[in-house]
Amino acid sequence: MIPKLHYISQGSSPKEHLENIQKACSAGAELVQLRLNGISEKKYLKFALEAREITSHFQTRLILNNHYKIAKEVKADGVHLENIDFCATTALEHLFTWQIVGATANTLQDCKTLISKKVDYITLSPFRSSETKDNSLTVLGLNGFTVIVEALKTETPIIGAGLITTDDVTAILETGISGIAVSDEITRNFDSIKLFNKLLSASSIDEQRHTF
Repeated sequence: MIPKLHYISQGSSPKEHLENIQKACSAGAELVQLRLNGISEKKYLKFALEAREITSHFQTRLILNNHYKIAKEVKADGVHLENIDFCATTALEHLFTWQIVGATANTLQDCKTLISKKVDYITLSPFRSSETKDNSLTVLGLNGFTVIVEALKTETPIIGAGLITTDDVTAILETGISGIAVSDEITRNFDSIKLFNKLLSASSIDEQRHTF
């Protein structure tokens, strides 16, 4: 079972990322992704261990971005590969069998490639355009989500991402997307996790019965 709501950590410093992960866990997040870029592996390991401590306390699943060797070392619940060029097969071979591998896709072909590599879930992004992110990617919107999900007809969970707000959830679920990954909206207001969970009809109690 892949939880329907993923919180992607944000912050102006690694310390702030950890504080926000703690707030997300306190507010009922079932899965958080530690998304720290631009720091050394040694520092990433240090913060990943701290994130693991926080999430274990709340029984929240922890996913690390890109660092699959560190994910194995700290026994995180899995890894999320942000770039299609990262080989999901290599990550899967390296990790424990119970750890999950997710990856980001932008096109139908990206999704097909990832499914052939047997990833556990795919994050389809971006739903909306962002001024700070890579503008070379196609902004998908509801139409893009619908077209890709209908063409795939896959059992692999597809998670929508890209500046999604609580107002978008109902329409997004109608496209066949199985869950959402959120960063900005939750970081602004951690209480929104309860509303997201309600809209996704993902009761945190139900999800906790499933273990890897």
